[in-house]
Amino acid sequence: MENLVKGTRVFAVDPARPEAEPVAEAAAVLRKGGLVAFPTETVYGLGANATSEEAVAKIFVAKGRPSDNPLIVHVADRESVAAIAKNVPPTAEKLMEHFWPGPLTLVLPKQPVIPLNVTCGLPTVGVRMPNHPVALALIRAAGVPIAAPSANASGKPSPTVAEHVIEDLAGRIDMVLDGGETGVGLESTVLDCTVDPPVLLRPGGVTVEMLTEVIGQVVVDRGVHSAEAVEAPRSPGMKYRHYSPKAQVILVDGPVLQMQAKIKDLMYEYQQEGLRVGIMCSMESRGAYQAPVILEYGSRDDLPGMAGDLFSTLRAFDRHAVDVVLVEGVPSVGIGMAIMNRLRRAASGRVVSV
Repeated sequence: MENLVKGTRVFAVDPARPEAEPVAEAAAVLRKGGLVAFPTETVYGLGANATSEEAVAKIFVAKGRPSDNPLIVHVADRESVAAIAKNVPPTAEKLMEHFWPGPLTLVLPKQPVIPLNVTCGLPTVGVRMPNHPVALALIRAAGVPIAAPSANASGKPSPTVAEHVIEDLAGRIDMVLDGGETGVGLESTVLDCTVDPPVLLRPGGVTVEMLTEVIGQVVVDRGVHSAEAVEAPRSPGMKYRHYSPKAQVILVDGPVLQMQAKIKDLMYEYQQEGLRVGIMCSMESRGAYQAPVILEYGSRDDLPGMAGDLFSTLRAFDRHAVDVVLVEGVPSVGIGMAIMNRLRRAASGRVVSV
C-alpha cells in the first residue's frame, strides 16, 4: 500500500516478504541518485548510493546534517567489504564472523570508490551489515552499497518507527519503506579497527563486554562517557548535540533514591521559575514523582527494553509541550553504556551526578 505525504512516497513492507515490489522500486530510486528511508534492526536509516558523491550530498541537505559528520556504509554480505575498505585486519574479520549481520560498525581504511563526502574527508570508512530483512533485500536489489545515517532531522531523536521519519523528513526525501518498529532502538556500535587495540567510538547493541569476549582488549574513547565535542569526529554521534526533543534535557545520574530526591528538587526549582517540567524515569520509579508529565522508558531490570524505548520516549515529550525534561540515568554496564551515551548527548552535557 502506498501513501503520498508532502511528495514523499510511503510504502508498507512486510519484513517476512522483503522482496516485494516496493523494495524493487526503492532500489531503482537509489540507483538513480535518490533518497530512501528504510528499517534496520537499530533505527531507520536514510539511504543513498554510497559510491555517488551527488547522491550522498542530498543526505546532508535533507537532514540538515553538518558536513563534517561522517556516514556509515551498509552492505549485504561480507564479500562486499573488499570493494569499500582495504587492509582489513584479522581482528575485523573475526568481528564480522561473530557479529554480522548485526549492530556493529567497523571503521576501516577506505577504498577510492567511496567519495570523501561519505567520510567527511577522513581516510577511513565505517562499514556494517544490518540484521534486517528489508535492509538486506534493499541493498541486494540496489546493487550498490548504501550510505545511511539515521533517518531523522539532524539533532532530533533517531527514528524507531516510520512515523518518526515522516514527521521529520516528509517532502525532503523520495521514499520511505515502512517495515514496522525497529528492534535494538539505538544506533550501531562503532569500533575503530585501524588501531590496535581497537577503540570504541560509539557504544550500541554490541556491548564492550561482548567485544572483549571475542577479541580481548578494547579501548573506550573518552568521548563515550562525556558530551564533549571533538574537532574531527571519526564516527557519527561524537561531535554534535543529538537525540534531543525540543525541551531542554537534564540527566540525573547516581543511586536510585538519590536520583529521585534530586529530580524532585530540580522539578520544584524549575516550576518556581514558571517552567513546565516533564520527568522521564523507569517504571519502578513512576510512583515516586508527581509532575505534569511523567513518561516511563522501561524497567531497570531490562536495559535492552529501555534502549528500545529511549528515542520514542524522548520524542513523546514534544507532544506535551514541556520546557524541561529531567531524566533518570541507568547503570553504565552492558547496553546501559549506550543508553547513557545517548542521554548525555541529548542533554548536551547537562548532567547532575548525585
